[in-house]
Amino acid sequence: MLESIALMNVPAFLLILVRITAFFATLPLFSYRTVPTQHKLGFSVFLAAILYFTIPLPAVSLDAEYILLLLKEAAVGIAVGLIAYIVLAAIQIAGGFIDFQMGFAIANVIDPQTGAQSPLVGQYMYIVTLILILAVDGHHLMIDGVFYSYEWIGLDQLLPLREDGWIEYVLNAFNHMFITAFLLAVPIVGCLFFVDIALGIIARTVPQLNVFVVGLPLKIFAGLAVLVIAMPFYIFLIHKLFETMLDTMRGLMVLFGG
Repeated sequence: MLESIALMNVPAFLLILVRITAFFATLPLFSYRTVPTQHKLGFSVFLAAILYFTIPLPAVSLDAEYILLLLKEAAVGIAVGLIAYIVLAAIQIAGGFIDFQMGFAIANVIDPQTGAQSPLVGQYMYIVTLILILAVDGHHLMIDGVFYSYEWIGLDQLLPLREDGWIEYVLNAFNHMFITAFLLAVPIVGCLFFVDIALGIIARTVPQLNVFVVGLPLKIFAGLAVLVIAMPFYIFLIHKLFETMLDTMRGLMVLFGG
């Protein structure tokens, strides 16, 4: 009897597995290349097995609507994980602004987590962000968000794609990301702007001095000094950014749930 019930719920288990796998394909920390693919799949199956016996399972039949449900589960996981990654991308954008002013824009490095080019300061700030997320058990909160996503978006529920609220919500998330990146970059970029003004005045008053030779190391020294001084401010903003990421994920799931 139990085996027949379990076999009847295999389609529901596949729906759970598809959503969790899609989550881990785009969610920060879990989607990085440094995490082996076998571990991602194994953890997805393990978590799907836990949710299989935790959440209420609807009666799902293998028909044409089931294909739409599979696509919906993949879309939910990818969209929610991607919007979380977009919010955290403010760190990389702020690092790009800072590197451009410090003269590090030509010295981008390869990010081992994503395989893309990353600015030096942005990579440093991003590593600090990941360490802070792990220190406050942020990875557990993300997994908790995966669990509670089934309260807002049921397995047998299709997405209300005809509504435009979720599009405006994603655009607002983009807007907030650039505002946060601006706030992160303002202390150092503003300081380096005054350094540029001072170098321009020196170039006009002391023509014998080669400003290009003196200016580059001076801007690097000033930028790193301000970075050390403003680090508590950055930690505070990163903490707020992580809270914003969780709220953004929750808000998008609520919109998808109708």
